[in-house]
Amino acid sequence: MMKKLYESIMQASRAHAQWEIKTSLNILKNRKKLLILFVMALPLLIPAMAHAASVLPAVIGGKSAYGPSFFSASTFYGSIAVGVIAGLITGCIGAGGGFVITPALMSLGVKGILAVGTDMFHIFAKAIMGTVLHKKMGNVHYGLALAFVIGSAIGVTGGGQINRALFNFNPVLSDFVISAIYVVLLGFLGFFALGDFFKTRKSASKDSCDAHGGPVGMTSLGVKLQSINLKPMIKFDQDLGGRKISGVFVAVSGAIAGFCASILGVGGGFVTFPMFVYGLGISTATTVGTDIFQIIFSAGYGSITQYALYGYVFYTLAMGCLLGSIFGIQIGAITTMVVPGRQIRAFYAIAILAGFINRLSALPEKLGSMGYITLAPATGALISNLGVWIFFGLVAFFAIWIIGTFIVNLPKLRAQSDPEFKATEGGVSQ
Repeated sequence: MMKKLYESIMQASRAHAQWEIKTSLNILKNRKKLLILFVMALPLLIPAMAHAASVLPAVIGGKSAYGPSFFSASTFYGSIAVGVIAGLITGCIGAGGGFVITPALMSLGVKGILAVGTDMFHIFAKAIMGTVLHKKMGNVHYGLALAFVIGSAIGVTGGGQINRALFNFNPVLSDFVISAIYVVLLGFLGFFALGDFFKTRKSASKDSCDAHGGPVGMTSLGVKLQSINLKPMIKFDQDLGGRKISGVFVAVSGAIAGFCASILGVGGGFVTFPMFVYGLGISTATTVGTDIFQIIFSAGYGSITQYALYGYVFYTLAMGCLLGSIFGIQIGAITTMVVPGRQIRAFYAIAILAGFINRLSALPEKLGSMGYITLAPATGALISNLGVWIFFGLVAFFAIWIIGTFIVNLPKLRAQSDPEFKATEGGVSQ
């Protein structure tokens, strides 16, 4: 069961990674979108000015502003680095880059609720700027998508309200809850990924999949839910003989996915996949298309109505993450042409476990400050800082290795893109 859940989350991560790669490429190839990106990036000059002047008036985004845009110069420059790292993971590994953004921003000193809101806004900005035809990413079923979006809006609203309520009650408790959830999620992903890396035998999961990558037939739960005639009924997967499911069940799934996305600041695909494929009996291709189609709606609604309107989005940090991730994704995707897949999987496991250690090490200090455990403030700070250094040390090593590999292999990569070289023996794809 846990293995199936891990595989579902990884399927969702790979689908979202492919969407991010195509989205960023769509932005970089379009002059108008590059111009829009430049205009959107103009506020990035604010941290540079603030760094030089040391003081920034609240009216243009200082710390006391309603919607602050500046935290510190190091935080801003760190957001670009975080975006690059997340982009490299997404582009090179093809999965999981978005999971590190919120924990990384929190490690830079950003409050958990601000990190979540900023991450959601960065996803929304990327989606609205680089939207690609979702038909290319899978079979979009608009009936399922509509029911999902309705449910997602409810879930996103609930998640945002809980995050804000926790923060207003006790900011430390808010950070603790977000960190604890990430500890569970990243620990689960990281240890499974590391286990997969060390396994010598190949998984036989392909033998149990249909042409769409979903399970052969349906699970007993999927069969039971599809047999319930609860209006409105939605027909889908006509190419598989036709199936139908109640829109109520789809909306409930959307609510759960939206709630998780709003709490954590990431796409809800890691929840959508197991619920759709194993719970509702929807094929993987339809799940991919439906989930990616709704990103712009759920991320936009959540980031604006649940976080931005309450001042919980750092716009300059969001733009820093966006710029860094767009270019990091391209470098990572190109580098896969010259990097062995086994090494890439190893670094993915290490990067995710680094995030796990980072958030785990932050918990003692927060428990101590709330009085739940007896811990000297200096000791708690030491443990937390150690986790921060381990996290950034490991991901920095990963980033330097990928970028270095990219630079060293530039001649080979250029040669592989040359039509004349491809016609020769030296241009045969590896």
